Formats: sequence, C-alpha cells, structure tokens
Amino acid sequence: MDRRLFNIAAVAATASALPRPALAQELLAAAAGVMHVSTLLEQDPATQIAELVVAEAYKRLGMNLQVHKYPGERSLVSANDGQTDGELYRKVGMERDYPNLIIVPVPIQIYEIVIFSRDTTFIVNGWESLRPFTIGFVRGIKIVEASTTGMRTEPVPTMQQAFQKLAMGRTDVVVGNRASGLAAARALKMEDIKVLSPALASFPVYHYVHRKHEALVPRLTAAMQQMQKEKVMERIQRQVLGEVLTPLP
Repeated sequence: MDRRLFNIAAVAATASALPRPALAQELLAAAAGVMHVSTLLEQDPATQIAELVVAEAYKRLGMNLQVHKYPGERSLVSANDGQTDGELYRKVGMERDYPNLIIVPVPIQIYEIVIFSRDTTFIVNGWESLRPFTIGFVRGIKIVEASTTGMRTEPVPTMQQAFQKLAMGRTDVVVGNRASGLAAARALKMEDIKVLSPALASFPVYHYVHRKHEALVPRLTAAMQQMQKEKVMERIQRQVLGEVLTPLP
C-alpha cells in the first residue's frame, strides 16, 4: 500500500475522537507526510537532542520531520505565522506572546542556562550579578534576552560566534545552555573556558505546533509519553552528549 494512503488510513481511524475541522487539518498533514518546524540557527547538542526526540515522535505517527533553521526571532515568527508547522523546542509559556503556538505537554529535555568565562570570576547571585559585565549570548533565547534587559549585551546568531567574541575580548562572559557552550568551546579548542556556578536557570523545554495542527497534539503527547516510559529520550541524550562532549584528544 502507498505509504501516504496508509498514513491517512491510520489518522482516519481516530476520526470519531476528533472534531471535524481538526480532523481535516490532520488528514492534510498526514497526506503530506512531513512536518516542517523551525528552530534557531544553531547546531548544538540541545538542538540535536530535540530534533532526534521530535523526529521519533512523528515517526511513530507515520510522519517525517524536517527542521528549518532561522536567526533570532524569525524562528518563532515563522512558526506563529504558519510559515512552518511548529517550533522544535522552547520553554513553557511561549503561547502568551505567540498565540498560534500550541504546546505538546511532554518535556523533551532540561535546558540549563549557565555563565561561561575565561578570566572573569565573580560570585554568581542571579541574573543581576551580570550587570557589571558585557554579555554574549545567542539572539532569540528569550529567557536571556528578557533577563539581561538594560545590561551591556552582544547578541549573535550562534554560540560559536559568542565564544569567538569572548576570545577577542569583545565580551566578558557568555550566557547560554551548558551543553551547547561546552560543545562550542570544544569545537573552537578553547580549553580555558570555565563554567561558573550556580546555574542561572534550569527548566524543561517542549515541542510546539501551529494551531492548524492542533489535532496532532493528543497523539504526539501519547507518543512522547510512551517514549518516556521506554527511556528513549534518556538514551538519545546520553548518545548525543557522549559524542559531542568527549574530551579533546
């Protein structure tokens, strides 16, 4: 049987549980067989983990995932405007500013925001302790943008660019995801990078879909919950972090 017809038949089997308009949208998505989602312009461990987890969830629904990477705000705007089918991963509450996005309420991973430094050392006491310094970070990370408002900042498209500015003395510190920063430092062979403690924030991140695919949310939720029970997410995280963060030879 043609795969697309098989996918449509599988979706149609749930027809009795779905409102008719929602069912129509899901049938269209299944017929296409591909969900196009956006994310930030970054190739890092957190994004790799999210992409593998979300791709597996869609695979269990008989669908494929294609990720499109955009700089800064454009990723969220594209998902909210329906130019893409959703956002790969973000923290809870994005629907307040992007009302067309619907959360799939199963956490993909824990996202930890820390401070990276070369020779700047200070007592970390929340975000306010960053005020005396020039801060590098990846543009589009909402919690960092909001928490450093009014401070001296140098936003850039990627974590590697943030570390390059740090190496040139353009910034005093870099703020971002722990795994992403360590991977960037490793790629640039910056062996003098320190992670300051404690972390500034730690929170789960979730997949979002555009409201035109609202009917997919219960099925994606069930698929991800099953993946949790099978420890699939845990295995993906171990695999990616083990490959990316192994010590330099």
